[in-house]
Amino acid sequence: MTPDPTSPSASAAEPAGAPAATLALDLAALRARLAQGGGPEVWRSLDELAQTPEFEAALRQEFPSQASEWADPVGRREFLKLMGASLALAGLAGCTSQPSDKIVPYVKAPEEVIPGKPLFFATTLTLGGYGVGVLVESHTGRPTKIEGNPGHPASLGASDAFTQAAILSVYDPDRSQVVTQAGQVSTWPAFIAALAAPLEAQRLRRGAGLRLLTETVTSPTLAWQLRALLARFPEARWHQYEPVGRDAVRAGARLAFGEVVNTVYRLDKADVVLALDADVLASGPGSIRYARDFAGRRTPRGPDGSMNRLYVVETAPTPTGAAADHRLALRPSEIEGFALALARALGVEVGGGEAPGPQAAWIAAVAADLKAHAGTCVVVAGEQQPPLVHALAHAMNRALGNVGRTLVYTDPVEANPVDQLASLQELTAEMQAGRVELLLILGGNPAYTAPADVPFAEALQKVPLRVHLGPAEDETSVRCQWHVPEAHALEAWGDARAFDGTVSLIQPLIAPLFGGRSAHELLSVLVDGSARPGYDILREYWKTQLGAAPFEVQWRTALHDGVVAGTALPPRLPAMRLTVPAPKPGGGPQGTLEAAFRPDPTLWDGRFANNGWLQELPKPLSKLTWDNAALLSPATAQRLGLASEDVAELELGGRTLRVPVWIVPGHADEAVTLHLGSGRTRAGRVGTGVGFNAGLLRSGAAPWGGPGCAVRRTGERRSLATTQHASLMEGRHLVRSASLAEFRKHPEFARALGHDPAPDMSFYPEFPSEPNAWAMVVDLGACTGCGACVVACQAENNIPVVGKAEVQRGRAMHWLRIDRYYEGALDAPEIHHQPVACMHCEKAPCEPVCPVGATVHSGEGLNDMVYNRCVGTRYCSNNCPYKVRRFNFLQYADVETPSLQLLHNPNVTVRSRGVMEKCTYCVQRINAARIAAKREDRDIRDGEVVTACQAACPTQAITFGNLKDAKSRVAALKADPRSYGLLSDLNTRPRTSYLARVRNVNPALEKA
Repeated sequence: MTPDPTSPSASAAEPAGAPAATLALDLAALRARLAQGGGPEVWRSLDELAQTPEFEAALRQEFPSQASEWADPVGRREFLKLMGASLALAGLAGCTSQPSDKIVPYVKAPEEVIPGKPLFFATTLTLGGYGVGVLVESHTGRPTKIEGNPGHPASLGASDAFTQAAILSVYDPDRSQVVTQAGQVSTWPAFIAALAAPLEAQRLRRGAGLRLLTETVTSPTLAWQLRALLARFPEARWHQYEPVGRDAVRAGARLAFGEVVNTVYRLDKADVVLALDADVLASGPGSIRYARDFAGRRTPRGPDGSMNRLYVVETAPTPTGAAADHRLALRPSEIEGFALALARALGVEVGGGEAPGPQAAWIAAVAADLKAHAGTCVVVAGEQQPPLVHALAHAMNRALGNVGRTLVYTDPVEANPVDQLASLQELTAEMQAGRVELLLILGGNPAYTAPADVPFAEALQKVPLRVHLGPAEDETSVRCQWHVPEAHALEAWGDARAFDGTVSLIQPLIAPLFGGRSAHELLSVLVDGSARPGYDILREYWKTQLGAAPFEVQWRTALHDGVVAGTALPPRLPAMRLTVPAPKPGGGPQGTLEAAFRPDPTLWDGRFANNGWLQELPKPLSKLTWDNAALLSPATAQRLGLASEDVAELELGGRTLRVPVWIVPGHADEAVTLHLGSGRTRAGRVGTGVGFNAGLLRSGAAPWGGPGCAVRRTGERRSLATTQHASLMEGRHLVRSASLAEFRKHPEFARALGHDPAPDMSFYPEFPSEPNAWAMVVDLGACTGCGACVVACQAENNIPVVGKAEVQRGRAMHWLRIDRYYEGALDAPEIHHQPVACMHCEKAPCEPVCPVGATVHSGEGLNDMVYNRCVGTRYCSNNCPYKVRRFNFLQYADVETPSLQLLHNPNVTVRSRGVMEKCTYCVQRINAARIAAKREDRDIRDGEVVTACQAACPTQAITFGNLKDAKSRVAALKADPRSYGLLSDLNTRPRTSYLARVRNVNPALEKA
């Protein structure tokens, strides 16, 4: 099983392989060093910038738990004695552990199933109600890997971390496995029978006491069923609540147009993009598509090397902010003022005063740039911004002539676009008043996610009959008499709309492992009393919707393609009716901060808390795992006398919460960012008790934050797990970037920062690569650091979860990591991301030091690991300058839990304790392509081998291919003037190389 991250040892352990958090950094001195050019050009953390003793110690000790043995002669003898014994045992441990289960062959195998050859099925996954098309790999009837659907407009073949991790949730052993009544085991037929009498009573009263609560619904079939239910029970009410909702987006559209509309951005047509606290490249509906469209314009092209430009105004750094050419950190309340001043500069009739001095220069430069690119620019407002900012964004886009070009409007994607927070508040009031007699909660966990001043959990107890449909027993199900296990999206039939309205079907890859039911099946019981299969319900609806062509042909085509053709919502042009309301009085008591609540980058609203892959995935900017923290700027932390890992008491709206602090360069001053989704009390063995629940400070009046947050020191400390100190490679030009102007003057600036030794300057033997020479190129200008590639690699290669305590010891097992670097000023640095995996060096330092030949060079240039030879000396890792090898210090892989055995990719060995592992360039995929090419008597085609990380990347930042093919894309990118090798001056000749980042800066802002 996954190590329990909530155990006392896990929460209290101090990192052994990473520097301890600095208790008192002199931030003023650090600013002065950077201003004078005395500090490093690029740095990864405040400890590295300050060169603290703890940081220096970490650099000297690659294996801290053993390194001290070598300095003491007695200790060294003891070490060698123990090592001699452990080598013999390691030979046994190096063999992969196999379960003792019996296997049973098919009596009659299905015709389409060929052992060892996967099948792929198109289906859809949803987040926040919005669908993303995927292709799911299935081995002998069990899904093992998820890829994006190239034919779906929301994915175009890519995915995000949530999509990749969905496969683990299918096999989660903590999922609900039986229907329960008052905590006791029951059955689906018993539930139907028990519901019959209350439903009949409601029918006689026209449903006056019946209420339904769902999350956001975009499913046409589910909406059809809900309308049928409300027709049968006319006085029943349907409520919706999404904790990470789009209420402000809808309210902003009403303010601008007098109606709700859906905005679809066309970033591929935008020369200039302004994001107002909008993490448009990594969060929200359409983010995967938007990241692809944006990245397609980030490569300098043509004789003038033209590319798009991105401005970002935000409070806490995000992947979109890190990708920006210019980024301005403002408190949440200041962003509204910034938008008002910018709108006025663009000719929109609004009130308000002048912007403060530092913002004035920004506004003037941005306004001039937007005007110069009228019709080819776009302004995007973030979902957490107030309605006025959204309305102003609509007005600015209209004034600039962007509508119909870089964005279009459509009818709402949601089946019933309402103010969801108001809907939840109304339902809570009705429950408190005793007007609700039967409540059905279809998905979601409102007892946990409701704002602190909405007493949903308490009011729920006043409802006589409460039913919850959910994937697991949680904070809501424990308060309901009936709990029905919900089928996973890969186990059920359904449909959903994408960000542009395109409908795609949801089809099951596997029968429900634990007897789960879908919302369609539960609603069928309510509508007509019959427990109809979801398949029949879905077909019945679509028979009334598809055109004149034979239904079966269209049905099978939609299932095969994953998209119902012609269902994207048509563009429309709503009339502008903007009336700017009077500004609300803002500000809190002197000395307090502004709080900003945001969805967690890896846990979202808490629904993924029990997913070990997402818990262990480092957050894109803070690099925290297995925890959340209150994020502060260096200046604010210094004013408050706080350091990273100090525990502070936050008070907001009369409610208090103790939280650990984490200092984030680039964060807005006098603001604190709190991520939702942690602090669960009933999430499962992985997610329960991890982090703190920021929702306990959240209010319905200000769901995304507000002023008046008091922060007090407690004198306590809490250890946090972070990967930003691990695998250090200091003192060299690892990540390289330049402005577009610098690139035009000196296209090969990246290569000039390093030195590649002559080909004959090596004692290592030459390894000819025949018939292929595999290589990879990573474009740093396209990478947003979202982490989709990390989870994709984990899913593809059976990489285990190790838990918080092991991460703190520097033992995270990810084959691919994303290093995050800062450059420049402490309070407003540039932020860079650099994915790092095995470089597959042609002159690999790891190979000659292995005493048993477990790390070897393949005939096609891969640095292979032979697992059953490895005896765990770790010499290879010690000799690797990139620190990309991972060692199984313990039995991390779960070989006992039955459901998790179905998860593993059968083409990749499950490693055991004592074995070294690392990136293999997805050699199993290379072999599959080789077999197919050999069968057809041809060479492997360019693009035929797609690694897991490459397939998942939303921005196509990763390219893999054969260098022997001069026409291949990877060969062309290797010849790009931005191409450089990481630590290539060591003469390792890495097969993986990088394209340096180019920023399209505005000269007016650079001067300012």
